[in-house]
Amino acid sequence: MTESYLKHFTSQNKSYMYYDYPEWLQNQGQQLSQYPYTIRILMEALLRASDQKPELQQNLATLVDWDHNHDHDVAFKAQRVLLQDFTGVPALVDLAAMRDKVMALGGDGRQINPDVPVHLIIDHSVQVLASGTPDAFAENIKKEFKNNQERYQFLKWAQQAFENLTVIPPDNGIIHQINLEYLAKVALTETNEGTALVFPDTVVGTDSHTTMTNGLGVLGWGVGGIEAEASMLGEFSYFPIPEVVGVRLSGTLPTGATATDLALTVTHALRQINVVGKFVEFFGPGLKDLTVADRATIANMAPEYGATCGYFPIDQQTLDYLKLTGRPVDQIQLIDDYAHLNGLWYDTTQDAQRHYTTTLPIDLSQIKPSVAGPKRPQDLVPLTDLAAKFTAEKTTLTVKTANHTYDLENGAIGLAAITSCTNTSNPALMLTAGLVAKKAVAAGLKVPEYVKTSLAPGSKAVTDYLKQAGLMPYLDQLGFNLVGYGCTTCIGNSGSLKPEVVQALANSDFSMSGVLSGNRNFEGRVNPLIKDTYLASPPLVVAFALAGTLAIDLTREALGYGTNGQPVYLKDLWPTQTDIAEAIQQNIDSALFKRSYQDILAGNAHWDSLDVAATPTFNWDKTSTYIACPTFLENMTAAKPEMTQEFTALKVLAKFGDSITTDHISPAGFIGQQSPAGQYLMAHHVQPQDFNSYGSRRGNHEVMVRGTLANIRIKNQLTPDKEGGYTIYWPTKTQMSIYDAAKAYQKDQTSGLVILAGKDYGMGSSRDWAAKGVKLLGVKAVIAESFERIHRSNLVMMGVLPLQFKLGDNAEKLGLDGSETFDIQLDSAQQTAHVTATKNDGQVINFDTILRFDTPSDVKYYENDGILSMIIRQKTNL
Repeated sequence: MTESYLKHFTSQNKSYMYYDYPEWLQNQGQQLSQYPYTIRILMEALLRASDQKPELQQNLATLVDWDHNHDHDVAFKAQRVLLQDFTGVPALVDLAAMRDKVMALGGDGRQINPDVPVHLIIDHSVQVLASGTPDAFAENIKKEFKNNQERYQFLKWAQQAFENLTVIPPDNGIIHQINLEYLAKVALTETNEGTALVFPDTVVGTDSHTTMTNGLGVLGWGVGGIEAEASMLGEFSYFPIPEVVGVRLSGTLPTGATATDLALTVTHALRQINVVGKFVEFFGPGLKDLTVADRATIANMAPEYGATCGYFPIDQQTLDYLKLTGRPVDQIQLIDDYAHLNGLWYDTTQDAQRHYTTTLPIDLSQIKPSVAGPKRPQDLVPLTDLAAKFTAEKTTLTVKTANHTYDLENGAIGLAAITSCTNTSNPALMLTAGLVAKKAVAAGLKVPEYVKTSLAPGSKAVTDYLKQAGLMPYLDQLGFNLVGYGCTTCIGNSGSLKPEVVQALANSDFSMSGVLSGNRNFEGRVNPLIKDTYLASPPLVVAFALAGTLAIDLTREALGYGTNGQPVYLKDLWPTQTDIAEAIQQNIDSALFKRSYQDILAGNAHWDSLDVAATPTFNWDKTSTYIACPTFLENMTAAKPEMTQEFTALKVLAKFGDSITTDHISPAGFIGQQSPAGQYLMAHHVQPQDFNSYGSRRGNHEVMVRGTLANIRIKNQLTPDKEGGYTIYWPTKTQMSIYDAAKAYQKDQTSGLVILAGKDYGMGSSRDWAAKGVKLLGVKAVIAESFERIHRSNLVMMGVLPLQFKLGDNAEKLGLDGSETFDIQLDSAQQTAHVTATKNDGQVINFDTILRFDTPSDVKYYENDGILSMIIRQKTNL
């Protein structure tokens, strides 16, 4: 079917091939001009894939009438995968374990490699332990390597062991900014019978802000770790054909309004119309003057406005940015030619014809300086209204520093951070921050001593152009010294507040505030002692730090008083549009970006000193509490077993109500000393001060399984009087931790466990260990009223049955209290599972459930006891 649509074209006197999906559409009686660009990219990918998988032709056909087929799934396989170190480590640990298993079964472990290019950027581990000093960066790096040596050794081994894997060492930048400035290609090529095939660059990443690349015309979004592993190993993912919301931009940003203000306004507006799970696509006359850096700031915030992605189509701004960031000239020309030829170049004349599910107009000229907070990124607050947020109650805190005694009131800032790829990727914003700092220093302003300040840009290019513009010394003088290149304060790696502030807060209920140029400000996220956190542009972070408080109207109140005793206002510090444009023109060019990225793979002295054996399989250290060979493949045989159709004598591990999230299920954050994970670490001679976080220990299944279902706020109905990860071990009716109960069931050879749940089981951010941990606890099936889509998929990929109560049924209506013994019999042909629940007194409750195998791949995953075993059997000749 599709070979007839494989066409040739010439670019720069070279011959290329491409799949002509516009002609395919025309043969379906459709007009290309009516389709959103995101749907066009999905079509091209499916048309291309249909050559190898003819079964996808029907899937492609459903896209023709995409806006009436949202109850159908679309198949998608990204061409690249991005990993950050927290979520990337367990993915590579699984690949290493797969190699071990292949070797154990007599095969060649080197056959296990990613099928598509994978980039792992180490950016989530650096913490702001030192700040406000010239040596802060060096100090933080030193401590970072000390705390993460085992993880980094493993990643360095993986770099040389796996094909198609590139590891970018620590302290180079943030995953999404590096992707935007360096990795993204926009159009990819692969050689096919001697001629290069051209197709759109698409990507998935194990971080929700992978959406940032949509600002460059690259379709991509964040996925959970297991889904990323599937993509790495060449598997298609399936998701409902999305609604596409068009955002029509008009006008231009007024003086004083920034891309951050626009991004926060867009986030607020889109939250009002509910774009959760939908594609958002930007178009309109306002695009013409909106730079890729501005677009990327908006696209980065897609998780905050709830969309799968926020896409900007390819146009001249795309090519200009690629040229600025030093991409090869021939690659830029190829993108230009291909996008025009294959209907992916933004055509303003088609705006009226293009169909969207719904359209939202936004006039850029109406954007006002704003912040967002105090707890949600969608809660927009104009600068003029911010002070009023802190007048409801009057509390005070006395902080004594070496030079001053401060009597702080509500709104006092404990933390001011220029951080996160969201805004540090934008040269206009960063240079504006530097220019504000320069004028502030000239006026004699200083940041109060109780404010912890930090600068953590998303790439070295930022500090390079700030230095070249002569602005770094002024940021340094205000305490915004470089602390690291990575996701610091934005993900909670903010370190401690100033010691004097911590001491003052020890016996007080005073609420300190924070301001950062990031994308998330959930309560307690950036620092446990910071209650109200506001998102703001980098120059506003500098301004608020100078004021020392958020309880101020920066549009009319003075930031402070200069050396001449006169009040200094924000308008006195803010540069003109001409000043900003000149700073960009004089200090940023392609040579700067090329210099910044030329040694990105080289690492630093700490990285180079890591001793790693050049072996195809990993030498596991059995004493390590960070990296361990997982047991998912322990019982795997070379031959695929018969699919398990029947389970008997299963016991209930936990019984939950509605809205149990992956935050409840998955190990995350702080490891308590009395928790099963804490007890395990202490038994292995790790002191509480060295526990680190669950995130840093994701490569050790022994820690992670003990943290599964161990959230201190989870409510198991089997133990109604005790909150947290507890359950009843039914043979003795003893209350114990969920982990200890699971181990007891394994010891007494119980055949398996069941989880009962209500609606939306597994909702929230998808996390790989929410499924992996449940698998290792011995759970064979989860029976719920409904499932979150990605978590349902993850359960299947780990070989755990997702069974859904039929409409009108739930545990309460059926009289299930969790004490029963369960037998389950599958009827795959009918997509049902018959369940028999037997109570202790012999009463039997029979009911049917829906077997949630939703995609063609689900049966294959399940019958192989998970994706890892399936891939091994597919890839090797065992």
